[in-house]
Amino acid sequence: MGAYLIRRLLLIPITLVGMTLVVFFIIRFTPGGPMEQALLEARMKNQGERGGNTRQQSSGLTPQQMLKLQEQYGHDKPFLMAYAAWLGVWPKEINRSRAEYAEGALETSVKIPGTATVVTVKRDAVNRAEIIPTADADVKIWRARIITPQEQLAAWEKGNPGQKLDKAQPYIALIYQPKFAGVLQGNLGESTRYSEPVWTMMQRRFPISLFYGITSLLLTYIVCVPLGVLKAIKHRTPLDTGTSVIIFFGYAIPGFVLGVFLMVVFAARLRWFPLEGFVSANFSELGFPAKIFDLLHHAVLPLACYLVGGFASLTMLVKNNLLDQLASDYVRTAVAKGLPFKRAVVRHALRNSFVPVAATMGQATTILVAGSFLIERIFDIDGFGLMGFNALLEKDYPIVMGTVTIGGLLLMVGNVLSDMITARLDPRIRFE
Repeated sequence: MGAYLIRRLLLIPITLVGMTLVVFFIIRFTPGGPMEQALLEARMKNQGERGGNTRQQSSGLTPQQMLKLQEQYGHDKPFLMAYAAWLGVWPKEINRSRAEYAEGALETSVKIPGTATVVTVKRDAVNRAEIIPTADADVKIWRARIITPQEQLAAWEKGNPGQKLDKAQPYIALIYQPKFAGVLQGNLGESTRYSEPVWTMMQRRFPISLFYGITSLLLTYIVCVPLGVLKAIKHRTPLDTGTSVIIFFGYAIPGFVLGVFLMVVFAARLRWFPLEGFVSANFSELGFPAKIFDLLHHAVLPLACYLVGGFASLTMLVKNNLLDQLASDYVRTAVAKGLPFKRAVVRHALRNSFVPVAATMGQATTILVAGSFLIERIFDIDGFGLMGFNALLEKDYPIVMGTVTIGGLLLMVGNVLSDMITARLDPRIRFE
């Protein structure tokens, strides 16, 4: 078991890299991203300033501005290099500053970001850059590279297909600080829409998603496991039939549809519950008992939507597994030898019936933070799921990558925990 656990843990980073690489590829080469939207806005603005001339398709941006736009959205590096920088195995270029070379010049002055110090960057015949050391500036932490006219032309033509530049562009000296700042360093990037670290945005939403995730998970197991056991023992009785009708009726109703119904009836018309939000606007001013009541008051309707779908599947899983165990030879033999039926169920059949249930617990770990973006959207709950949903709509790809990374990591860790619980419940299972 120990060797198997080590192998599974070692496979987590490899699987996570493969999963994020595929998502990063799709994001990088899918049209309609934030950079394309920025170019479209610039092109529409340029057309408006020219009196709506539809023949003018230029974005109105200079090649230097196009390069800055590519740098802003991470399109200034090749795909694999950009992914390696996001992952944290390749340094990013931070604190950038640039200056143009005069025509025919091999030296130019570049200001160090955040200071009044100016350094000289020399360009050689093969376009390699060298920072000339000075007495009042520490240039050891700085690097420099040359942006050629060809690179600027390629950036401009990418944003303005079919358009040609009338004049050649100058060489540009760029100084920057290399820094490893990716996932391996705990940095999930910065939101392109809100200009805020992705991890900071996630931290604000984790308590909300954890509350709904843990509460719904506990309520599901507390209710469904005893109910499944009771239905197995009372199989084909009116109690079994009646509860089956109720849980399958709930299973047939999607959670978001139930959410709309509950909001219209119990929140909008009857006004028994709040219409939206995780807590009230004056939550911080309330006393502790009032805070608990306010939190539960807002949580009743969303929790009902979270629970309605999982009740049927878990209840029937427990029931069917327990029925299989009760029909097994070892249970019938134990009862035939005089063991009370109740003890045979509790001490033998019930434990073995939990093995398939434990195998599904890995997927439940993603619910702890992922939640349901549809339910969160209906009740305007600013949780983890709604953040990921809005990021997809807004093409905020750093947030998309962050949610995929966290969700995938939790799923794989949960699967490992499921294997450990399964082996603990059933000694016959040996992972080799």
